[in-house]
Amino acid sequence: MSATPGIKVSFEFFPPADAAMEATLWSSLQRLAPLAPRFVSVTYGADGSTRARTHQLVTRIQQAGALTGAAHLTCVGASRTEILDIARDYWQQGVRHLVALRGDPPQGTPCYQPHPDGFAYAADLVAGIARLAAFDISVAAYPEVHPQARSAADDLENLRRKLDAGATRAITQFFYDTEVFLRFRDRCAAAGISAPIVPGILPITRFPQVLRFARACGASIPAWLHERFSGLDEDAETRRLIAASVAIEQVQALSAHGVREFHFYTLNRAELTYAICHALGLRPQSQPLQHAGTPA
Repeated sequence: MSATPGIKVSFEFFPPADAAMEATLWSSLQRLAPLAPRFVSVTYGADGSTRARTHQLVTRIQQAGALTGAAHLTCVGASRTEILDIARDYWQQGVRHLVALRGDPPQGTPCYQPHPDGFAYAADLVAGIARLAAFDISVAAYPEVHPQARSAADDLENLRRKLDAGATRAITQFFYDTEVFLRFRDRCAAAGISAPIVPGILPITRFPQVLRFARACGASIPAWLHERFSGLDEDAETRRLIAASVAIEQVQALSAHGVREFHFYTLNRAELTYAICHALGLRPQSQPLQHAGTPA
C-alpha cells in the first residue's frame, strides 16, 4: 500500500517509573522517530504528580533534535503563577507545543475542585498559555461526551471555548466504533468548529486494561470487540495479531472518510503503533533517534 497523501501522526508517552520502563520508552521512541511524527507528547499524572518527570522527558526529547516534544499541562494542583512559570520554562527550553487539559482529580477525591489560585478549567488554561507565548496548543475532545459534562451540547460548547481561547487542534478520547468519531466530527462541523479534530487511537495491548480505561472515561466498548478478544486471556500471540487487525481496520476506515491525522496512545510501546502506521502507508523518513537514552 502506498502512503495516503498528507497523512500525519503523533505519539503519546507517559513518564517511566523505573529504569526498566525508561529503557522501554526510549527504545520505543527510537523505533517510532523515523516515521517523522508531527509531535511526541508526554502525559501528566492525574494529580500532577509526575510534573518533574514529564518536564525532564519532554526537554530530553526536544534536545535530541529529531522530534518535537509536547508537554501536557493541567489545571490540577498548582496556581496560575506556577503553571505559567512551567510554560515559560518550556518556551525557554525550545518546547513550542503544549497539550492543555483540565486534569483529573487526585485519586480518592470524589469530584474535581479547581485550585483556589489556579486556572479553573481547560479553556482558562489555554487562554493563559496563549497570552504568555505563541504556543501550538492541543486540547481534548470527547466523541462520547465527557463523563462529567451536563450534556452533549454543553460538552461541545466547552470544546468551542477551548478552541476560541487559542487552541490549535482537538485530540479525541479513544474509541473503537468508527461511526462514533464520524458523528462527532459532523456535530463539530455543524456547530461551526473548523479546527482539526484528530482521532485518538489506543492500540489494545491488554483488553482488561482497556476496559478499565473505558469505564474511567466513559468510552464504549462494542460487543464485537469483546467477542474478538474472548478466550484469549492466555494466548498473548493471538491477542497481538487481533489487536493489530482491529487497529488497522479502524485507521483505514477513518482514512477512507477523509481523516488525515492520527494521535496514538502508545502506552510506551512501539510495536503495534509502528505496524498501524505502516498499514497507513507511512515509511521511515530518517535514521533512528541517536543517543536517546543518555540523561540530560
